[in-house]
Amino acid sequence: MVRQWVQLEDATIFDNGCGLGTWLDAFGAYSSHCFGLEVEQDRAVMARQTGAGVALGVGETLPFAANTFDFVFSNEVIEHVDDDARYASEMVRVTKPGGRMLLFCPNRWYPVEQHGIYWRGEYRFGNKPLVNYLPDPLRNKLAPHVRAYTRRGLLQLFAELPVTAVHHGVIFGGYDNIENRLPGLGKLIKKMLYAAENTPFAVLGLSHLLVLEKR
Repeated sequence: MVRQWVQLEDATIFDNGCGLGTWLDAFGAYSSHCFGLEVEQDRAVMARQTGAGVALGVGETLPFAANTFDFVFSNEVIEHVDDDARYASEMVRVTKPGGRMLLFCPNRWYPVEQHGIYWRGEYRFGNKPLVNYLPDPLRNKLAPHVRAYTRRGLLQLFAELPVTAVHHGVIFGGYDNIENRLPGLGKLIKKMLYAAENTPFAVLGLSHLLVLEKR
């Protein structure tokens, strides 16, 4: 999916919020110039085992010069940071002119909030249906620890920045847990939902896929 939109071969690549380095490991098959940033030290140590250069820090203040990377990647990170507008601005700053950014983040219209909620001061882990359909004040009280974006809200973060939107789509998840337990049903669900990505039902997908190019 990434290679459909980005030239990875020999590119200078940055994963902004790399976690354990899963994506860095994958990108390393195409380029030896891979770098990451991770906020948790133990995860950063693990990510360095991929051979990538991984810094410890936050996405709102990147320790890199402007116009450094050919490709900046962000997988389900922006919804967790303190300042998502600053995070977006920093992604653009460190991307070279003509370089691309690819970002995944939660879709507000997906029927399930996957990050749990707070109820009467106590965190309740697990998938919670219909939370994101509530008005902002109530939704944000239940899930103050994570954002979910409408298409308009996501694009607005980049509206004043020197980028062009190359592609926006909404995708469904892999649902591998279902396929592992019930292979036939899992494959059927995947087939139906992936087909829905090309229909109006895509509005109910799990995540936004946004591809930007820096001017």
